[in-house]
This record gives sequence, C-alpha cells and structure tokens, in this order.
Amino acid sequence: MKKIISIKSSRISTKKTKTTNTENEIKDLHKKPIIITPYMTEKAFNLIEKEQKLTFIVDEKADKISIKNELKDLYEVEAVEINTTRTIDGKKALAKFKDLDTARDLATKLGLV
Repeated sequence: MKKIISIKSSRISTKKTKTTNTENEIKDLHKKPIIITPYMTEKAFNLIEKEQKLTFIVDEKADKISIKNELKDLYEVEAVEINTTRTIDGKKALAKFKDLDTARDLATKLGLV
C-alpha cells in the first residue's frame, strides 16, 4: 500500500529594498578618476570635425552630471551635452561642445590631433 505524504509549502516573503546612493558611495565616486582616458578612433576623429564631440572612456559608475563637472574641472571647458554608452571597451562618454574650436583645442591639448 502506498502512503501519500502531504507537504505544505510555506510562502516566504522577501522584501526588496531599494538601494540609494549614500554619502559614502558618493564620496567613493569622487575619489576615483571619472574620466579614465580619451578614446580616439577614426570615427571619433570624424566626430570632432563634424559634430564638435570628443569621446572618453569613463568610470562605470559615473553619471552624466559628474562627467560634465569633471570636464569643467580638469580641462576648463564647458560641455553642452553628454551622451553615454556601454561597450566592450568600457563605458564611453561623448561630450558635445558649443563650437568647433573648443573641441579641436581640447583634442590638441590632449595630444589626439
């Protein structure tokens, strides 16, 4: 004769907590360099001439505002807009400048052109 065993499953509820940036995480972000290196390829060189954009490899945790502020602090240039993307090479930031002279001067200063 077969015995039927009844197993009651108890539902365990797990509460998900939303993580927020604490002051320590923000301080840690500022300790690390946000802009790691300029990124130069043929396409990036064409972006300088056509769209007044420079490409940088940045820290994975960096956001657009911190990248913009870092450009202002390091190179004393004002970026109009920042676009970011994640690639195999790491996180890239495309910084657009007001005029061609700013982008070209910064690229020359960095030794890219």
